Amino acid sequence: MTELREVLLLCWRDSGHPQGGGSERYLEHVGAGLASQGIKVTLRTAGYPGAPASDTIDGVRVSRGGGRLTVYPRALGALLAGRLGLGPLAGLKPDAVIDTQNGIPFFARLVTAAPVTVLVHHCHREQWPVAGAVMARLGWWIESRLSPRVHRRSQYLTVSLPSADELIALGVDRERVAVVRNGVDDIPGSVTVGDPDTRADAPTLAVLSRLVPHKQIEDAIDVVAALRDATPALRLDVIGGGWWDDNLREHARARGVADAVTFHGHVSETRKHEILSQSWIHVLPSRKEGWGLAVVEAAQHGVPTVGYRHSRGLTDSVVDGVTGVLVGDEWLSRDSDVDELTDAVRTLLDDGDLRRQLGEKARLRTREFSWTWCARAVESVLRERVHGRAVSGLVAGRPEAGR
Repeated sequence: MTELREVLLLCWRDSGHPQGGGSERYLEHVGAGLASQGIKVTLRTAGYPGAPASDTIDGVRVSRGGGRLTVYPRALGALLAGRLGLGPLAGLKPDAVIDTQNGIPFFARLVTAAPVTVLVHHCHREQWPVAGAVMARLGWWIESRLSPRVHRRSQYLTVSLPSADELIALGVDRERVAVVRNGVDDIPGSVTVGDPDTRADAPTLAVLSRLVPHKQIEDAIDVVAALRDATPALRLDVIGGGWWDDNLREHARARGVADAVTFHGHVSETRKHEILSQSWIHVLPSRKEGWGLAVVEAAQHGVPTVGYRHSRGLTDSVVDGVTGVLVGDEWLSRDSDVDELTDAVRTLLDDGDLRRQLGEKARLRTREFSWTWCARAVESVLRERVHGRAVSGLVAGRPEAGR
C-alpha cells in the first residue's frame, strides 16, 4: 500500500515575500507539521530580492524561481526536469502534491503522476478587475471554467465553509471538497495578553492586513472620518505593508484624518501583538476573505472584529453578534455598507460592556484553532487521496477527533 513519504507544495509566494500573507502562512504551517511527522516536504514558490534560490525552513525544503507570473511555468519546468534528474527539483518523487490556486493554479496535474490536491482559500471573482480588463476576463475564465474541468477528479481543500460553497457553485463535486480551518500562532512570551489594563487610553481601532485594493482599508479610514467629530481622540492603527500603501496615505489626507491614522508597515510578531493588545476594536473591511486569520489573532487579545458579510470568509471566522459584528449583505457589496460599518463601530465604542463581552467570547473561541491540528487534518486528507479516496466536509485534526 502506498504511504505518504514525500509531499510537494506549490504556492506563488512564501510568507517572506514582500506581498506574502495569511494564505502563505497556512501552507507553511501545514508543511512544517508534515515535516515534523518525518515526511519529506518541498515547497516550490517564487523568488524575490534577497531570497536564496534554495533554503530550509522549519524542516521544509524551499525552492524558489520565477516572478509574479513566471513562477507558474518555471515550477512546471522544474517538475519536468526533476523527473529526468535535472534542476532544483532533481530526485523529487512526491506521493502527494498540494497545488495552491491563488486565482490561478499551477496545473501540476498535467506534469505529475502523484495525486494532486487543489488548495483554494477563496474564489477571486471580486479581485480580478484590479488586474485590468483583459487579464480579469482571462483569470476568471481560468479559475471558474478551466481549472474545475482540468481538476474534475482532483481533491479540493479550502479553509472555510463559505469558500467550499463557492467551489461547489463553480461545479466542483461536493464530495471532493474538504475544509480545514486555519490555526493560530502563540502570542510571543514577551507580550502582555490583551485585557482592560493593556487597552489604549484613547479609543483605538486596528486593521491587520496586507495593503492591497481588495482589503478596502479606505473604508476603515472613512469610519474614522465619520466618527471623529463625536470622538475626537479616535485613532486607527494600520498593521501591515503592501503596494497600495501610498494610496491609503493619500486617502487619509484627503479625508482630513492623516494625523489620526498610523501606518506601522511590516512589523515583528512581537510588535504586532503589542498593537493588538492595545486596540479596542479590530476592523476588517475586506471585499473578500477565505477565512480571515487576522480575526483570530485579534481575538487572542479579546478584541472583537467588525467586518462585511459579503467577504464570505468572515461569516465563518466571526460569529456575528457573539464574537464580533458583520454588516451588509452576504452576497453584494453596496454603497451603504460603509455607513453600516460606521454604525457598528460607533455602537461598540459607546458600549464598553458589549465590546468586552464580544471580545471575551472571541478569545474563548481561539481555543478551537491550532496549527498542529490543522496540519494533522491536512495530512489525513492527503493520506486518503493517496489511497484513492475523496474527502468532504469539515475535517478536524484534534486528538479527540480520532487522531
